[in-house]
Amino acid sequence: MEMRVLVSVDMEGIAGVVHGEEVIPGQSEYERNRKLLTAETNAAVRGIYAFDAAAQVQVTEAHASFRNLLPGLLDRRVELLRGTPKPGGMMAGLAEETDAVLFIGYHGKAGTPRSVMAHAISGGTIADVRCNGRSLGELGLNTALAAHYGAPPVLVSGDDTVAAEAAEVALGIRSVVVKRALGALSAAMLHPDEACDRIEHAVPEALASREDVRPLRFDGLVQLEVQVHRPRMTEHALLVPGMELADGCTLRYQAPDFPTAYQVIELIATLGAV
Repeated sequence: MEMRVLVSVDMEGIAGVVHGEEVIPGQSEYERNRKLLTAETNAAVRGIYAFDAAAQVQVTEAHASFRNLLPGLLDRRVELLRGTPKPGGMMAGLAEETDAVLFIGYHGKAGTPRSVMAHAISGGTIADVRCNGRSLGELGLNTALAAHYGAPPVLVSGDDTVAAEAAEVALGIRSVVVKRALGALSAAMLHPDEACDRIEHAVPEALASREDVRPLRFDGLVQLEVQVHRPRMTEHALLVPGMELADGCTLRYQAPDFPTAYQVIELIATLGAV
């Protein structure tokens, strides 16, 4: 039976990008970076098909409004999940039948020193996310969601700080460092073609070792805490039954399982921006 692989694609972690303006539609360098993002995604897809020519591959957008990849330049063998809202958000397409997950263009969690454009879910709204007391960024949350469905997270690409984070949330995950962070808005980076080559070559080995990955996992109730930047950002979320205010900027919610906690985080990010 062919493999089913999900590729979650963010933008801040690709080679060539160091500033928020470069990943915002309408800004001068955004269109160039859409091409670079699509190229890194295609490199990962080629690596998947090199490992299993019959694989079923879904690519799910995970940046901003989920409309960044250039569909006409994307590998024609994949199914693209695009637009917002989409069920599962950054991890749309994840299911119990998924055999492995790859993360392309990811960044470090909010508060990480010397990390290129580090943030969590919504940089303008969320300052921190804690599950059962553990602070997690997008990579940690997404690896834990993959683990809930039994899908090993096998590879992440981005800067060196997200590679270090990956080692903490998924023992055995492979990392492709396409740039070395020098600060929040600076990096020493690979040429985009070299970044693509390294991603493509790393994917088959990562897939071959998928059973060795030991990701962070949350079973049972999840005590969720989401810290926002300003007290007013809690107000709409407090209309949700069961939502509590832990302090002026921190919302608390007890979720019955991790997928529910994940949805509540997305809801808080949305309501906090209203």
